[in-house]
Amino acid sequence: MQENKRSSAPPHAVVGETLRALGSDYTTGLARAEAQRRLEHDGPNEVPEKKRHSLIRFLKKFWGLSAWMIELIALLSIVLHKKADLVVALLLLVVNAVLSFFQEQRASAAVTALRRQLNVTARVLRDGAWQTTPARALVNGDVVRVRAGDFVPADMQVIEGVLRIDQSALTGESREVERTIDEALYAGATIRRGEGTGVVIATGVHTYFGRTTELVASAPPKLHVEEVVARVVRWLLIIVGALVALTLVVSYIKGLPLHDTLPIALVLLMSAVPVALPVMFTVSMALGSMELSRHGVLITQLSGIEDAATMDVLCADKTGTLTMNQLSLKLVQPQPGFSEGDVLQVAALASNEANADPIDLAFLRAAADGKQGPTHAKTLSFQPFSAATRRTEAVVEFGGRTVRCIKGALRTVGEAAGLTAQVIKDLEDLANTEAQKGDRVLAVARAEDGGLCS
Repeated sequence: MQENKRSSAPPHAVVGETLRALGSDYTTGLARAEAQRRLEHDGPNEVPEKKRHSLIRFLKKFWGLSAWMIELIALLSIVLHKKADLVVALLLLVVNAVLSFFQEQRASAAVTALRRQLNVTARVLRDGAWQTTPARALVNGDVVRVRAGDFVPADMQVIEGVLRIDQSALTGESREVERTIDEALYAGATIRRGEGTGVVIATGVHTYFGRTTELVASAPPKLHVEEVVARVVRWLLIIVGALVALTLVVSYIKGLPLHDTLPIALVLLMSAVPVALPVMFTVSMALGSMELSRHGVLITQLSGIEDAATMDVLCADKTGTLTMNQLSLKLVQPQPGFSEGDVLQVAALASNEANADPIDLAFLRAAADGKQGPTHAKTLSFQPFSAATRRTEAVVEFGGRTVRCIKGALRTVGEAAGLTAQVIKDLEDLANTEAQKGDRVLAVARAEDGGLCS
């Protein structure tokens, strides 16, 4: 099969200075030993999740206006030796805390398990060879390849390529922006069009995304349900406090003993304070969380259910299909005058191993197994697949010849090859027959010395 060689031309002066400062090389990347040393020194490329101890999170359930009022009732019940009132107050406190804690604990465990399965990977150059590695293992100085559909795994400076990116998750700006040589790519952005190579300049909490995450975590938003409950309890506390104070003043004026006045204060608290309000909210939200879990929705904070329930319209976007992302070449149908080896050779030449695209890798594996393609081919230019062109195109040089190789949608490649409309229609009919079996059909073509043939 062919050997796609990267251009030996030096990078732009500015990014070249960055590479030298980071002790990296854009043709070989970092050595594995050096990358491991930097990983141990700087830590993984991730924003650490700050988790409180389970006991602290449980005890926090007993803190707040509603909890304080119930605890005040429990305290007065102890002073007045009202065991029944004490049991009711404590039972309400414990039920509310236990329900809320265990429901959130279960959801948190499920989310943690999902995060382990959804590890983001990156294509990185180490010791001169491209490899796929977890994004959390990236370090400063790593040379990384990104293409359309990828998440930017760390803050990077572009070495080569022109990219259109969506960084709305970071800036809120929904319009795509263009990034080219020397410009920065921020972790968390999405590559919409193009492909390129960059050098990692920041990882983990030092990235733009990491700093933004820490700022958001330091100022969590207050949920609507919390504001409503706090407002109700606050006004009830003011009213009940005023009534208790009035009762104490009247009792003092009339000379009644304090021991006889406290039961009146307890009655006022028990009758006016909605002691079951926290439990009612917790139970209702726990039931809602259980119902949502049956539909595959995980709730990490019970209070978030109420805010979700107030939405009138929810807009979401999901493109593509859910597959195992493992492709293999099933069938090759060459046109008259060409062999299967010719088709595999052109398809392999129009593929780029560095992109780790499943389609490209399927053709490269098939070419390697069949020993097809020149052993030494120099890639002069490579245009990745895009929705606009619907094809991948490469210009390569081998054996003293310059060859233009195309692979992509059948009609697009057929028109580029100069086929007639009837021939393209006949080929599409064959492709539709294969598509009904669940197979994906692609076409390849090549041009030598200005003449294009498929």
